[in-house]
Amino acid sequence: MNFSANIELDTASFEEISRILYQHSGITLNSGKRELVKSRLAKRICATGTNCFDEYLAFVKSDVTGVELRAMIDALTTNKTSFFRESAHFDYLREILLPKMCKTSSKIRIWSAGCSTGEEPYTLGIVLREYMPEIDLKDVKILATDISDRALAYARKAEYTTDKLDGLPRELLKKYFKPVDDGENKVWRVNDSVRKLVFLARLNLVEDWIIKGPFQAIFCRNVMIYFDNPTRQRLVQRFWELLEPGGHLFIGHSESLMSLRNNFTYVRPGVYIK
Repeated sequence: MNFSANIELDTASFEEISRILYQHSGITLNSGKRELVKSRLAKRICATGTNCFDEYLAFVKSDVTGVELRAMIDALTTNKTSFFRESAHFDYLREILLPKMCKTSSKIRIWSAGCSTGEEPYTLGIVLREYMPEIDLKDVKILATDISDRALAYARKAEYTTDKLDGLPRELLKKYFKPVDDGENKVWRVNDSVRKLVFLARLNLVEDWIIKGPFQAIFCRNVMIYFDNPTRQRLVQRFWELLEPGGHLFIGHSESLMSLRNNFTYVRPGVYIK
């Protein structure tokens, strides 16, 4: 039975959900997302025992623990990613940035901001291991953060079905993944050698950060497309402050900093340097 078909999301409730989501996550919803919101939050209405969107919103606001607010935000966030997505960025990291890092720094710090289900930080771990065979003798950390508890749980498990590994070279699959039998579909788990480089944590990009930095590289790709310009402006400035001189900011190929006030220097599509 399609529960969402039995409840209505009126304009006032949609606008209130949009306001709450923007206030707490910086994510903006346009009117075209109304059906998506309805279908995704229908499951939360069912789970909380409420009967309609008005009741659900009242429940969210009355929950002093904030648990349901996080669950609502989690349900409305998009977690689309893949291994070696926009691979030119990883080529640049390997060919241009890592040689400089290894020459000038005693430690390497990279942040995957908006890491979703883990494909990006684990790709970074693979690239670093491939470039630095002696990596276990060095101080290397990849911070991976996301607002979604659901996505982080997936990332911590680090198990991916074969269809999630499209685009991953077969030699890297054999080298850095272990097959796991789940009884139905073939599943591959990321090896501990890569997982130990990645530190996963929940972080809301529009709230206060306890992150100190500095980082040589920050990957925040295809995340800011969900924010409005004022939120992007603040976020880009905060990234600037956490990058060391010469540090790099990677954003999605379809994204740009052109409409924002910033001091970054454009390098190539999606790549900027401090």
